[in-house]
Amino acid sequence: MKKSCIIIGAGLSGLTAAHELIKNNWEVIILDKGRGVGGRMATRRAGEARFDHGAQYFSTKTTDFQAFTHNIIQKNIAKEWNLQEGDKTFSHARIIGIDGMNTIPKFLAEGLNIKTNEKVISISETENGCKVTTEAGNFYESNALICTTPAPQTIEILQKSNLAFEEIESLQSIHYQPCITVMASLKNQTNIPSPGGISLQKGNISWIADNFQKGISPIFSATIHANPVFSLAHFDDDLTKIGNQLLSEITDLIPADSVESYQVHRWRYSLASERYADNFLASNTTKFPLIFAGDGFGIGSIEGAFISGKSAAQSLIL
Repeated sequence: MKKSCIIIGAGLSGLTAAHELIKNNWEVIILDKGRGVGGRMATRRAGEARFDHGAQYFSTKTTDFQAFTHNIIQKNIAKEWNLQEGDKTFSHARIIGIDGMNTIPKFLAEGLNIKTNEKVISISETENGCKVTTEAGNFYESNALICTTPAPQTIEILQKSNLAFEEIESLQSIHYQPCITVMASLKNQTNIPSPGGISLQKGNISWIADNFQKGISPIFSATIHANPVFSLAHFDDDLTKIGNQLLSEITDLIPADSVESYQVHRWRYSLASERYADNFLASNTTKFPLIFAGDGFGIGSIEGAFISGKSAAQSLIL
């Protein structure tokens, strides 16, 4: 009889863990509160314009992640983006999704049993493992559970569960920076130098991407990321005012008369600034295997999310 696992979260960690388990003959179901997969590897459309409005790119350092990246490049799912820092090209090539960052998790999601719009609200033990309850009133059972949601969301689930968890204190040590993102549809190309990405060191903006130059949008569009300090201070402010303020700071790069329309998105858990040192955290409290993983563990970012998900799955298999 196959062992089974529920994975909470359809970001890169959850998708990677699912593939590792399925490869080893496990049955897996993934639950995600969102409408789609990928988490912060997100791409949005507005008319014909496309925007990477979450993670912008990633680099590779570890052998496993380099092999994964080589595979998705060979399959035309991803490509290199030769960003520069001043007059210097980055020492490691930056990788992006061929049609936006969400291309990668969508590829990984193919063939998996994923239930979207299913927000998990509690966990309980069963005779053979665990049961999770969702906000919609649905129940799912399995032998094991991997939770890859941001630590504050994981803590909320644990606090609503009728179990005592020793791991909450460790999860509370993980902290995230927010990010406010502006997605602007444009009449003309930006003044951002080729290849279309620029990191700013002053003002309230940390990053601007020209999605047309990046090669993911068929028409002119730009993504603007506010820095963490501004994002935290103005997270709950009026979105229209925030968008106007941030666009007004970069008229040299995006002239005001070039902006056709814009949207603003809030990322509450954009970047794990303080992470749990190990690649995952296994519970010592529950009778069933319960593992916490995600980009709040290990080296963080997209590569860290991949490593964390794979390591979490391997710990169940061993």
